[in-house]
Order: sequence, then structure tokens, then C-alpha cells
Amino acid sequence: MGTTQLESVPEPKYWHLKTVLTEALDSEFSVGEILPNERDLAARFGVARATLRQALEQLELEGRLQRRRGVGTTVAPPRVGVAVGTEQHDWPGGPGDAWQAVDCVVAAPPAAVADALETGREEPVHIVRRTRTTHGQPVAAELLYIAESSVPDLSAIDAPAGPARARAVLRELQRLELEGQDRAVELGSARADDAKELDRLPGAPVLVVTTRFHADGRTAAVSVATYRADTCRLTFGDSGGVEIHEGPERKAS
Repeated sequence: MGTTQLESVPEPKYWHLKTVLTEALDSEFSVGEILPNERDLAARFGVARATLRQALEQLELEGRLQRRRGVGTTVAPPRVGVAVGTEQHDWPGGPGDAWQAVDCVVAAPPAAVADALETGREEPVHIVRRTRTTHGQPVAAELLYIAESSVPDLSAIDAPAGPARARAVLRELQRLELEGQDRAVELGSARADDAKELDRLPGAPVLVVTTRFHADGRTAAVSVATYRADTCRLTFGDSGGVEIHEGPERKAS
């Protein structure tokens, strides 16, 4: 067979520049160090600033760089491992859960979530907002959507809003017998509210883990957890639950 068109396409300039920048990060910079501004970097490597930005964006996506408000572009620290286990019998908020409840509101969910919960698209559900930190730094934000039919006894609970309401919803959810759960992982971009929660810029790369919890032969709750792609790596195994642990030490210099 002859050479395909794709095989004859030369390597993009920004991709070659990314390789050069990676070598510079390994030899000249330390974790946390601020990079020179774009104008100086573009002049040093003899490229257009648009090409430089593409290379920097790719390195940020790969977790080598971080853009920080009021600081600039810095060399990223090692990613922390997020072990996503196979435990099928724990509801959110159970013993050992590392998430912190922030708030709970009643509102209509996104259309895809409404379809998964088999509720009407305008039918309100409980939306629990939670966050997750490690070593005092935010690493993930979660929206947990729970059908009202899954927690029918909430009307007797005197907690109109805030963390207390969120914890009450989770306690009621745990009264159901969990039959199992399934997860999907995809790469996404931080929305404005997620970016603020995670101390990132809007549009920054994130890992989105969607989990559906099943009870009574239906989907009783849907979790959409957004992890910082620059600091987290997802690992899968048989340890059960979700655990954040430190990765091996790595210096950029």
C-alpha cells in the first residue's frame, strides 16, 4: 500500500516546540518556578506567540505547567494519584468518604441527568455540592443529583440549606439498598463555577468522572465529579472506594 496522506503530514511546529520546552523544564526549572513571559519565551525559541501558546496549553493539559491567577505560568508539582476502586456497596457520604458537603439546593438538573434519573426535564431534584481537598489544596468538586423519590422523608428534616441540608440528604439516600454503580471518565474544560471552586482558570483541563448509583432497579442518583487534570491522575484497581494518595516525588530540575 502507498503512503497515506496523514503519514506525509509534517509534525506541527507547536508539537516540536512542546518537546523542546519539556527538555528545558527538566534541565532549567524547578517545581513552582515561574516561567518567563510569552514574549521572552517566543523570542528565545524563535517562534510566533500563537505557536508558543499552543505548546504551553499542551503542557498544561499534560500536567507539566499550571496557569495561576495573578502569578503566571509555573512548573507544576507532581500529580496526586486518585484511585477509583470497584467497591459497589457504598453510597456517597458513607464512612470513610473524603468529600466535604458544602450545600444542597432543589432545582431542575441538566437534561442528560434528568434522562438518567428518569425524571421530567423540568422536575426538580436535590443537588448536593461537595468538594475534596488534599494537603489543604482543592482537587475536585462534585455535583450529586438525587431524585426526590429516592429521599421521600426529607420533608420532616428541619435543615433548609447549607452543609446540614446536604448531609441530611445523604443520610436519607443511604437508607436505600445500593444495587451497584457504574462510572465513566472523560476529559473536559472547567466551567466558570468549577474553575472558581478548584482555583483554576475557566477552560482549564479537567477530568470529569460521572457515576450512576442504582437502587430499586433504577438510577437513584448521579454524581458528576470534576478533578483538576493538572494535579490528578486517575488509577483503577480493586482497592474499593476513592482514595487520594501521594505519588512519587518528582522534580523538574
